[in-house]
This record gives sequence, C-alpha cells and structure tokens, in this order.
Amino acid sequence: MSSEIKWKDVLNLNSWVVRDYYRLVSSVNSLEPQIQRLSDEQLREKTTELRSRLSQGETLADIQAEAFSVVREAARRKLGMRHFDVQIIGGAVLHDGCIAEMKTGEGKTLVSTLAAYLNALTGDGVHVVTVNDYLARRDAEWMGRVHRFLGLSVGLIQGGMPLDERRQNYNCDITYTNNSELGFDYLRDNLSHNKDELVMRWPRPFHFAIVDEVDSVLIDEGRNPLLISGEDRKDAARYPVAAKVAELLFNGAHYNVDLKQHSVDLTEEGVALAEMILETNDLWDENDPWARFVTNAIKAKEFYRCDVQYIVRNGKAVIINELTGRVEERRRWSDGIHQAVEAKEGLEIQADSVVVAQITYQSLFKLYPKLSGMTGTAKTEEKEFLKMFKMPVIEIPTNLPNIRQDLPIQAFATARGKWEHVRAEVESMFQLGRPVLVGTTSVENSEYLSDLLRARSIPHNVLNARPKYAAKEAEIIAQAGRKHAITISTNMAGRGTDIILGGNAKMLARGILEDNVLPFLTKEPLNTETEGVSLSQKAFSKIKLEPSSLALLAKAALMAKYVQKSEGNDWSVQKAKSIVLESIEMSDIFEIEELQMRLEEEAESYPLLPVIALAYLSVLKDCELHCFNEGNEVKKLGGLHVIGTSLHESRRIDNQASSNCKHLRGRAGRQGDPGSTRFMVSLQDEMFRKFNFDTEWAVRLISSMTNDDIPIEGHTIVKQLLGLQINAEKYYFGIRKSLVEFDEVLEASQVQRKHVYNLRQLILTGNGGSSTELILQYMQAVVDEIIFENADPQKLPRKWNLGKFLDEFVWIGGKLLPESLKEVKEEDLLSSVDQIKGLDSIDVDSFSLPNLPLRPNSFRGYRKKSSSLRRWLSICSDDTAKRGKYTGTVNLLRKYFGDFIIACYQDRVDNSGYDYAHIQKIEKEVIVKSLDRFWRDHLINMNRLSSAVNVRSFGLRNPLEEYKIDGCRFFISMLSATRRLIIESLIQFWSKNVVFEEIFTS
Repeated sequence: MSSEIKWKDVLNLNSWVVRDYYRLVSSVNSLEPQIQRLSDEQLREKTTELRSRLSQGETLADIQAEAFSVVREAARRKLGMRHFDVQIIGGAVLHDGCIAEMKTGEGKTLVSTLAAYLNALTGDGVHVVTVNDYLARRDAEWMGRVHRFLGLSVGLIQGGMPLDERRQNYNCDITYTNNSELGFDYLRDNLSHNKDELVMRWPRPFHFAIVDEVDSVLIDEGRNPLLISGEDRKDAARYPVAAKVAELLFNGAHYNVDLKQHSVDLTEEGVALAEMILETNDLWDENDPWARFVTNAIKAKEFYRCDVQYIVRNGKAVIINELTGRVEERRRWSDGIHQAVEAKEGLEIQADSVVVAQITYQSLFKLYPKLSGMTGTAKTEEKEFLKMFKMPVIEIPTNLPNIRQDLPIQAFATARGKWEHVRAEVESMFQLGRPVLVGTTSVENSEYLSDLLRARSIPHNVLNARPKYAAKEAEIIAQAGRKHAITISTNMAGRGTDIILGGNAKMLARGILEDNVLPFLTKEPLNTETEGVSLSQKAFSKIKLEPSSLALLAKAALMAKYVQKSEGNDWSVQKAKSIVLESIEMSDIFEIEELQMRLEEEAESYPLLPVIALAYLSVLKDCELHCFNEGNEVKKLGGLHVIGTSLHESRRIDNQASSNCKHLRGRAGRQGDPGSTRFMVSLQDEMFRKFNFDTEWAVRLISSMTNDDIPIEGHTIVKQLLGLQINAEKYYFGIRKSLVEFDEVLEASQVQRKHVYNLRQLILTGNGGSSTELILQYMQAVVDEIIFENADPQKLPRKWNLGKFLDEFVWIGGKLLPESLKEVKEEDLLSSVDQIKGLDSIDVDSFSLPNLPLRPNSFRGYRKKSSSLRRWLSICSDDTAKRGKYTGTVNLLRKYFGDFIIACYQDRVDNSGYDYAHIQKIEKEVIVKSLDRFWRDHLINMNRLSSAVNVRSFGLRNPLEEYKIDGCRFFISMLSATRRLIIESLIQFWSKNVVFEEIFTS
C-alpha cells in the first residue's frame, strides 16, 4: 500500500503528515462508486446540495471528502483525467493553507481544482494565481471546464481587460489571474476616485488563494515591490549628459563596483573628474544635483547589459525577467535606472517615475485570510515560508518512482572551456538520438551556444526573449522531447507545457492543422513575426498521416478556401488562428458522431468549424500513435538529457520543476520517465564574481593539469558550490526579509497602508453619511491639535498661548466665522476660561463659553444632535490627550471651538442651495484627492528613508528601528497634514464658491 511507512521514513515528519492524509483518501475512494452512478445533472446538483449543507451549519471539513469525490468524477468526465490518490493529498494540503511540493509532471494544475472547488462553495470567491497571462488563460479554459460543469462561475483576468469585464470576473466563484495583474488591480482600486472604478470584491476582496509556483511569486519575485508610478519629466535632459560622463569614467580608477550589493562608489578622482566635466562645484548640490544621475549612468554601464537584462525593441529598452526569461513590456526600473539605460542606448528618454502606490508580493498575499501554494521545489526555503507566511511545506509523494540520473557537477576554469564541453556533450547526445534541453541564463549565452552548434551543423532550436523566437515557443516545446531534438533555452522554456518524450501529440496535431488550413483562411503572410526563423525539423522523423486524415485535411482546406472566397472574408492571421482554435475546442466538447451529425445538418451552409474539428481529431489520432512509438524509443535511449550551464543563486532554482519558467533538473524524469541532468559551470560565471567566491584553489588545480579546460568534478567541488549557493540564499533571504520588514512599517497596527486604503474604500463604498461624519471628526481633530499646541493642562491658563490659538483658529475658519468671533481678544478668552474652571456639568446641546459669541443653531434634528454628543463623549474619553489639573477646562475649549466651526460649516452647507448628492460628491472627492496627495508624498519619503537609515548604522544604531520610529513619525505628520488640507479646502470652497476643480490648484 502506498501509505505504508518505510524504516527510513520513521523519523521523517513529512511522511507522518502524508500518512495522516490517507484517511481522507480512503473516504474519497469509498464515495467514488456512489458518485460514479450519478447522471451529469445529478452530479451538477451536488454543488447546490453542498452549499445548502454549509448554510445549515456544516463546515468545509464536513463536506471535504464528498466535494473532492465530486470534483474527481467531474474531471474524469470532462477532461478524461482522474485524480490519483497522491493528487487528493495535494488538494487537501492546499485546502489546509499549506504549500504542496509536487515534482514536475505530477499534475499540480489538476490538484488545484479540488481546493478551489471546495472553498468556492462558500461564495466568497477563490483566486487561482499563476505567473503569467498564458497560464491563467490556459487553466481557466482547461480546468474551468470542471468547475463550469459543476455549476460554478469561472472568471479570468488578463492584461488590457476593461474595468467592467474585470469586475465581472472578480465576482465569479473562481477567478484565474496572474500575480502581477492581481497586485496592480489591488493598487489601482486604492487609487480609484469613485465606486464605479473598483473591480475587486470590496469590502473583502481577499478570501482564499492558490498560488501556482508559489516559490517564484513569494521568494524570487519578493525582491521587487509592485509599483504604480506617475510621470516626472523635469530631469529628462540630465540622463544623456550623465551617460556621456559615465563613458569617461573607469572602474577601479574613478569608481568601485560591488556586484553583490549592486552598488557603485565614486572615488575622489572620479568625483573631481565628474565635477570638472559637468562644470559644477558639488555633485550633491541640492539646487543642481548630479550625483544620482552619474551613479545611475555608471550602474547602467556596469550592471545592465543588452540581451541579458534587457533587449532593445521598437526604440525602447524592454526588461527581460531574470527568473522567467520573458520580456516584460509594462515593467520599468525605478529610481531613474530605466532612463539611464535608455540614455546609454541612445534611445528617447521616457518620463521619470514617481511612486504613487506600492506593495510587495509578500504583503499582498498576507492580506488573504487563507493562503496556499503549489510548486516543484520549496523544501529548501521552508524556514522562510514558515517565518514569513506561517505556511509549512508538505512534500507530496510521486505517483510513480523517480528514476532520473543526476550526474556530477563539472567545473571549468574558463567560460570558453565550459561552452566547448557543453557543445561536445550536446553533439554526443545528438548522435545517440536523445533529446537535449540546454538551460542558459541570458539571450546572449543562448545565441553564443547556437553559433557553436551551427558551426558543427547540428540542427537545433533556440528559445529566448527575442520576439522571433518567443513566437515559436509552444511549437518548440511541443517537439523538445522528440528523438534528436536539441533545444537551447533561457529560463522561459515551457510556458506551462510539459516536455513529453516522443513529442506533444496535441501541439503537433494543431501545428499540422494550421499549416494546412491557415493559408486558405487569410491572405496575410503567416510568419511575419518569425521572419528569418524556421523551426529546425531536419532530424525529426516524419509523422505518417493515414489516408483518412489526409482526406479530411484536404476537405478542411477546400472548405476554408471556399468560405474565405465566397463570403469575402478578409481575416487577419490572428482571426484565422482563432477559427482553428475554436474548432479544436469544439472537438474537445463533441464526440465524433455529434460532429458528423452537425456536418450533415449544416451541409448546405458549408460548416467550416465541424470540418476542421473532424480533421483535427483524425490527425491527433495519428500523432498520438507516432508520439507513443517515438517516446518508447527515446525512453530506451535514456530519456531527456538536461544541461545546466550556470548555477543559480538558489539550489531550489536548479532543482526546480516549474512548468512555466524554471527548466532544469525537474524537466527530466517526469512521471517515472528516464532522464539525466548535468550542470557545467565556470569560475568566470557571474555568481562567483558577485559573491567573491575564492576560486584560486580550483584554478591552481586545473592549471596543474595538461589542459586548462579539463573539468573537475566530485565531492569537493560539489561541497564548495553548494556552500556558495547556501551563502547566496542567506544573502537574498536577508534582502527579502528586510523588504518585508521595511514594508510592514506601512502596515503596523492597521495604521499606514491598511488605514489609508480602508479609509478610501469606506469613503467610496460607504453610505451617504460616512464622508460627512468623517469631515466633522476631522474638523474637531484640527481644532484639538491647535488647542494642544497652545494650552497645556498641567499649567495655569494665564500661561497658555491663547492669542496664538485664536489667530490660528480664525485663519482656518476664514470667511465661515462670524465677525463677532474674529473680534474676540486674548483677554476675553482668558476671562471666559477663568469662569469655567471647576465646572462640574454642562448642557451638551447649548454649551457656550461665557461672554463669547453663541454658535449658529445648526445642530437641529436627531442625527446632528447625536453627532455632537458622540464628539463630546470622545473628547471626555480621550486617553491620548495630555492629562493635568486643567484637563476639564481644555476639554471645554475643545468642545466650544469644535462645535463652533462645525456649526458654521453645516449652516453654510445647508444654505448653499445644493442638493445632498452634490454635497456628498464634493466632500468625497476632496477627501480622496487630499489623501492621495499626501499618501504619495509619504511613499516617496519612506523610500528615501529606507535608503537613508542605512547610514545611521555607522553610529551603532539599528537601521530598522530607526526606520520604524521615523516611519511612524512621518505617518502621524501625514495624517495631520491630510486632515488640515481637507478642512481648509472645504472651507475655501464653501466660503468663496470657487469651481471645484480649482480647490487643489489655488
């Protein structure tokens, strides 16, 4: 039995945890015969039944086994895929808010349907988060068939989707999205100025999330916060000048580079030369600051290389994600780095960025009350997941044993030697017929190896971020497991497509169908995006199509030609491809008999889709047979051979089995297939230089041999290299931990970001009185601040600065205040204060200071009177105020002047002639715009502070503690300034009757 524990697992906690889950598996299996007897309609009704049981008080735990059994049966009927027992365990791990570590090919995507369905039954929404749009769309279409069959709504979030469509998709039971879109939607919602712009489920947008490739999202991407930026063009002209200066400065003489810290330090000679060139006396002059531009230009020169960190496309510098190998059109480096890169390349300088909203992925996903994740490798980072997210990592057993062979690491003295050995190993595998996947770290390296293989006339395919290659990605990966297939790839390989030995039959069939049908559906050239790139198929055996398949392809081509010509359709390539895709989807939904019936029924109307669908099914059958036979041949040869050409900064990445971007060891040996891996590194690789690894011992060893390029391998080199990776992991863990700790200052005690965003949502989605009540609270708070600054309850009233208080109060109240109050003198107020000392009780509704003007009688009606009473009770119970002998007197001052300005405000608004809805609109917009203005400035100050506090460590002070203290001080000041601006803006509006748009420009 698979649940039995072997002796070696007795001390393994993970095995005991997994064993415990087998009780659930037994329950699910026992229900299977009963569920299988249900009709489709009865199975669909199970969703309604389970939801009803939840509403009657049962818990998710009570219905878990039955829900899992229902999903298993639905997947069997709609996808032809039945969950293995180990996949049931994976689904339970996700439901429990843990990370399920499952090796490549073990079906993580299918596992997610179990936990997603169960948690969606509550009606609060489930987010399935992937790492890119392609995977989100694929999973929503593929796995969504199971959920839709069971009566759940399935949403999909994609880049460029309009607001209404986003809102509709977020309101579905299960929503598929990628981590970037999710984060930016959250930030954009908190920059919205009215309720109609919100897209998420407010006031509770987060309930349960399943994060695919959770280590990539929360660990790797954790170094980079999500930012929404505004534009600032004022310094655009400085970047090209700084780039010219950087060209004249040299490393070692004018500046020093720290690869590990990614920083540069100008030497005295460098500062002097830069100042001379720029004709300035001080690079750090606040009125003419050049230091940031010069250092950024040097960073662009030293750290940012074309075809490694970015590519130039259509006159723009486009970032290549170092972890996925993909281009990221919408992303830009912050702090002026992107502009420095543009200047280095001689491109048009885009607007500089000013942060208006930011959040890290760690902080974003901590907003979920319940969070889970899936990945191929997370165990090496388990301590980090536990420390930061309270998420244990559970290793799920494989359905079949892993027989992959991991060959020893080989180290070379030079990069040239490494690449020659990579080329030689690829060539030897090619001669055997084994498919090979070579992983490289950059576009530059992938094309260098391609040149080496081309020189030896070895057919191969390249997959990197260049558009001409990326456009062929799915087709390349579909054939990467075929006999003689050689694939050179950056980290982007896969995009969710497994490398199947013998080839991916569905992808191959789709390719054959498109080759035969697309030329007749469109007049546009088909391969403009891949011009100059042809997929290497020289070494592949030709797929033999049966006569029936050839006949159906010919019929589909003829039908396509007729439809295109007779109906005058001028379809684009994309439209033509969508027709083919729709036909393939039709073949998944209908049986062959149903398609033939539709073909006969619609014969007179020339039904294009059924004809193409039938052709696809026939071709697919031939491709499946071919791939099966070729796959068996490849297995006999040893399976897929993976070559890694550089160690990553984390052991986890090298072991990664991810389906979308990590492609090394986990790519070989899926589902019990044979395979092998080999890593080759050189002592000139960037990681060795970045972490100052002592390689002299290895260089001396290699140099003592007859050939400098002979590799060394064995226990010693492995131990040293793993030690280097562990040090790198610790270093980057420190960076991520520091990012989270700095970012958490913005969230501590539900203040800062949570306070600001919750306040915005309250204003935008709350009832009509929420904004008015908040404004009255702010008026009281502004008055209180002025009083506290000028009246100390521990001192005698005659020592209070009442004259200054009156001046500030009159300045804030402006034209709202009557002349009688403006004429009050300091002596009058002091005399009045002396008369109320020791006053035991007051009439809350009509209280006034003796001999001072009465406030307007605007507190009429229950709502306004109760609001006045609440403010007075709040004043009396204020624990934050300074206590003293005259606290009661100070409180009476707070009540009188607070009530006075509020009464004047309400009196002016009531007599303005505007209806209530218009008044509410004005108040809401003033609050939101004021809050956004100061929150944006606060983010800028906090980002500057996070850099500045590091200098304080030289004074033996903890930078994080300094950051927390100053961060809280900044935030308190921000709230005070925000309240003051809101009140001043509204008083100005109602006093002068200015146009609303002029409030923030005057």
